Amino acid sequence: MVKSYSRFEPDAAFGVISSNCNAFWIPSSSSSTSAGRAVVGALESLMIWDLKKGERIAKLNELDIKTEITAIAKHGEDIVAAGYSDGVIRVWDLKTETIVVTFNGHKSAISVLKFDSEGIRLASGSRDSNIIVWDIISEVGLYRLRSHKDQITGIEFIISNQPTKAESNNDDSNQQEFIESEEGNREDFIISTSKDGLVKLWDIATQYCMETHIAHRDECWALSVHADNRTVMTAASDGEIKVWRLDINNPEDGNKLHLEGIIVRQNRERPVTLIFHPLAPFFAVHGTDRSVEVYRIRSKAEVKKSINRKRSRMKEKLQAKGDYGESELKVFNEDDVNEIYSLFVIIRTPSRVRSIDWALTEAGLEKRGSLNLLVSLSSNSLELYNIHVPEKIKKSSGPPEYNKVYSLDIPGHRSDIRSLSISSDDAMLASASNGLLKIWNVKTTNCIRTFECGYALCSTFLPGDSIILVGTKTGQIEMFDVASSSLLDTIDAHDGSLWSMQVMHDGKGLVTGSADKSVKFWSFKIIQEEIPGTLRTIPRMKLKHTRTLELTDDVLSVRLSPDGKYVAASLLDSTIKVFFIDTLKFFLSLYGHKLPVLSMDISYDSKLLVSCSADKNIKIWGLDFGDCHRSIFAHDDSIMSIAFEPGSHNFFSVSKDKLVKYWDGDKFENIQKLQGHLSEIWALAVAHSGDYIVSASHDRSIRIWQQTDDQVFLEEEREREMEELYETNLAKSLDDNSGLDNEGDDQEVTSASGKQTVETLVAGERITEALDIAIADLEIVEEHSKVKRRNPNAAPPQRHAVFAALDNISAERYVLGVIQKVPPSQLQDALLLLPFDKILSLLQFVNIWAKKEWNIAMTSRVLFFLIRTYYKQIIANEIMRTMLDSVRSNLRLAIQRQKDELGFNIEGLKYVNRLYQDTHTKEFLDEEEHRLEEEKHQKKRAFITVN
Repeated sequence: MVKSYSRFEPDAAFGVISSNCNAFWIPSSSSSTSAGRAVVGALESLMIWDLKKGERIAKLNELDIKTEITAIAKHGEDIVAAGYSDGVIRVWDLKTETIVVTFNGHKSAISVLKFDSEGIRLASGSRDSNIIVWDIISEVGLYRLRSHKDQITGIEFIISNQPTKAESNNDDSNQQEFIESEEGNREDFIISTSKDGLVKLWDIATQYCMETHIAHRDECWALSVHADNRTVMTAASDGEIKVWRLDINNPEDGNKLHLEGIIVRQNRERPVTLIFHPLAPFFAVHGTDRSVEVYRIRSKAEVKKSINRKRSRMKEKLQAKGDYGESELKVFNEDDVNEIYSLFVIIRTPSRVRSIDWALTEAGLEKRGSLNLLVSLSSNSLELYNIHVPEKIKKSSGPPEYNKVYSLDIPGHRSDIRSLSISSDDAMLASASNGLLKIWNVKTTNCIRTFECGYALCSTFLPGDSIILVGTKTGQIEMFDVASSSLLDTIDAHDGSLWSMQVMHDGKGLVTGSADKSVKFWSFKIIQEEIPGTLRTIPRMKLKHTRTLELTDDVLSVRLSPDGKYVAASLLDSTIKVFFIDTLKFFLSLYGHKLPVLSMDISYDSKLLVSCSADKNIKIWGLDFGDCHRSIFAHDDSIMSIAFEPGSHNFFSVSKDKLVKYWDGDKFENIQKLQGHLSEIWALAVAHSGDYIVSASHDRSIRIWQQTDDQVFLEEEREREMEELYETNLAKSLDDNSGLDNEGDDQEVTSASGKQTVETLVAGERITEALDIAIADLEIVEEHSKVKRRNPNAAPPQRHAVFAALDNISAERYVLGVIQKVPPSQLQDALLLLPFDKILSLLQFVNIWAKKEWNIAMTSRVLFFLIRTYYKQIIANEIMRTMLDSVRSNLRLAIQRQKDELGFNIEGLKYVNRLYQDTHTKEFLDEEEHRLEEEKHQKKRAFITVN
């Protein structure tokens, strides 16, 4: 009989506030009590946090997403685009928490995303040095811009600011709302920067690189465009910010981009983010250090006043020396960028800054003399800073004050999690890192307790689950009380790092192993401790040292057998020593690992010992004679932890290769590979009931893997893994072959935006199969029509079973349904997989669809793509000329009919709008706002002439 196993599936992932991704701020609505929402990428999930309440509002993720978010962008308050490390872009709707559209065109991680002002187009830049412009409405890639030679670091849309025909010829404001011009106020240009040090200006209409400038001698890492579309800033790792003037409509000397000047930053670290304030005259920049520099943009009056002051001082100095000349005063220029942009304040943060964004908590907040800045830190935390802006800014007054308003750091650790422990009832989880111990509710994944501790290396719950012990790098044991959230005691247990500890199975003691080459046994004692100043006493838990086992090398792991007979210790010399617990006499020496054993465990029946090592091997030992049952090359990197499943010989292992593996200790087979972590896995814990396991990684995430009712059969699991590997390699090879023609062609600036994936392969196969069935059916139906002319009582033809299952639909309707089910973003790549004979068959159906006016939008899209792609083959085939003429006439009639219908509907809407405006429009005026607006424009002082 074939043996089956229970399948483990990912259940929850938590502990990450923000990962290696930018963050942005969404202001709160007028009815909300929240200060605003912070949207960040947290590994593969998109997180929305309320900093004021310190809680998570939403978590956007799907089970099939296994890659990390590397860049995000927003449009409005509801649409967010997330770019992933595998080059996929997913556009999310925050209201419904669903994916609107998925794009797949880049070969490597997305580095930057940008929406246009209308949210119709999305520009993406990647580490593959390509820029792709996507159409959100049509759900297709428009074109790929290939000119940069390194990772794209900045993309911005530029508005041409040309007046529209509607605005110049029509004064009726109501009608202007319904008229859209293709020429005016559209973002027809893109400006981009890259690590190659170049800044490029692209014309979207012609898909042509208009200008290329050497922005910096070093790598260019940041780009930002002011709201006026005239000021552009770039920042490089040389510590300079270059200011450019952009003039699209009236360029000087033929160049639209001109260098205005250079601002030298105080911080020389590589810049990460450069961003203008959307309303106030400020911009902020930060690097990879612990500071954010905020600059102020001076008004023309301030700059002129400063220049005059400097000129007067220079004039006085020169007159005092007697060598006064007007030429010396010309060094002060009002167009000097160092006069226009001045350093306002430097915000110091507790850890390295990862990303920043201006936070508009309320409308007009900047007018009340303060600015808010959202800061995402590399220590897995978010902070909101408030910067005070005085009414009159003077150099003598010093830098302005700033303070931290909100901080979100409770739901995650600041550093790597080194230890995990589960309570006896499987309801609580303890995670320990350098400086923090956190207690989590397993069901809700909420952090219920946070303690400050030393550099934790191991931890365990004591019987009763009310006390937690933590072993530190300094050799101390710290005892914490969960109920009172307090540190009960600190015991100096060892002279070296305390690497391992385990509670005895009778619950009366503890064993610890340390780098001081000793294993110590401890017993639990309850003593009555007097309360100072009173005669009352309270019971206290204490650890009493009972015995010490001295060894020859550092102890890395220690384990007790469930039957209470043996204690096993793994040493730095790559061996495992087994001793009797009662007498501490030597029993077995297990050797065979080439590198030190990092973790081990003993089965429930005390018959097997499993060990894992830095040599990537797992060894299964018998505790009766010390023989090695099997040595398995288990992982591709060091194996950090291993643990048996309760009540069986199956066990789990975790490694630095980011995998959790499930093994059969009797058959020595790998049952399942659990993929989900995006970095090295440090710790593992198995629930006492065996219903779930928990793993913790270098990416600071804690993941719960739940046991399900689904059964795993080893042969089926191996076949599924081979199929996944084959499909992945096939899609990669097809995509590589499709790009061979473009590689090395430096002259080709634009190309197709698609990429072959497993989904496009499946879609292409379905279209091919549908065409085969449909062409055969057309022939059968045509033959039947001929027979029916001769014999009207002829029996109906025997059609394919697919048509009978679909209510006897026609062949052309069947092919149309198959193509309609293909997502628009994958349709073009799927059509590329069709052989040319299938293209001819598809054109026959396109002609039928155009004649019957079925889905003209998709019919036109398929037709135009086929003609563009197979133009040379089509014109060389004389037989197709008649068909193409028929397609042209049918499609023109269908499009003209739809055009007339749309024009009639638009005119009807204009008429309805005019009627509504005449009968329902009323103007209301807020007297208080009107009075404040008039007072603002009134002169504070007036000079009159008295006769």
